Amino acid sequence: MCADTFEHTNKEENFLQKLLIKSIMSEYRISGIWINQNQVITHYAFHTVGVNSTSKAIKTTKSDAIAMLEKSGNTAVTWVWNYKTSKWGIGETVEVVHGENGKYLRSNRDDRLTDNLRHLVDFDWITQ
Repeated sequence: MCADTFEHTNKEENFLQKLLIKSIMSEYRISGIWINQNQVITHYAFHTVGVNSTSKAIKTTKSDAIAMLEKSGNTAVTWVWNYKTSKWGIGETVEVVHGENGKYLRSNRDDRLTDNLRHLVDFDWITQ
């Protein structure tokens, strides 16, 4: 085997290894919420980020959302609708927090209401 072939094989292996790691890790965007009668978030609109596109929203329970983000390598950000540009924009990083009443999701505390989870689109009118 010549040196060029060996180098090419190592490059392919590195590429495949990176691809495998990326496929294990997932990136999500959260565009909206569902709340109950007590104004507590019960579900999130989760989108999976792909190589060339982002999935449609999937209504995800609070416990499932927490489990997804607790998996090593998985990340999420808020996805905020910009009315001026008519486009979605990346908001804040979302993380799992251990609170007094259990685990919950929280976006970065930056005192900007427009990109916090509670101020995302309220999808209560959608039943699915």
